[in-house]
Amino acid sequence: MMKNYTITVNGNVYDVTVEEGSGSASAAPKAAPKAAPAAAPKAAAAHKSSAGAGSIKITAGAAGKVFKIEAPAGTAVKKGAAVVIIEAMKMEIPVVAPQDGTVASIEVAVGDAIEAGAVLATMN
Repeated sequence: MMKNYTITVNGNVYDVTVEEGSGSASAAPKAAPKAAPAAAPKAAAAHKSSAGAGSIKITAGAAGKVFKIEAPAGTAVKKGAAVVIIEAMKMEIPVVAPQDGTVASIEVAVGDAIEAGAVLATMN
């Protein structure tokens, strides 16, 4: 199920579409922010071996930088618990577990530039 919202952040208006159950969101600015230099994102390289990766992928809903790892590998999490926090447009956005389980691997490090849809972690 998709829901549409209009959000104003620091005077900038954004149309946001949220899809329930997927943990993803997209934002399309109506007015471009005044100071928004486009930083060249680095290719997201996996910092941990995917050998211990779980079957459930946790992906970024928006492009940004990894701000904090809330649940390192081996942590038991409940559905909706923050696993990784990304920073986008001066906002901290939690990326949450889609279901109860255990974090199997963290695929990013704090400070990494990531694209929307990038795999941040896996869980079982």
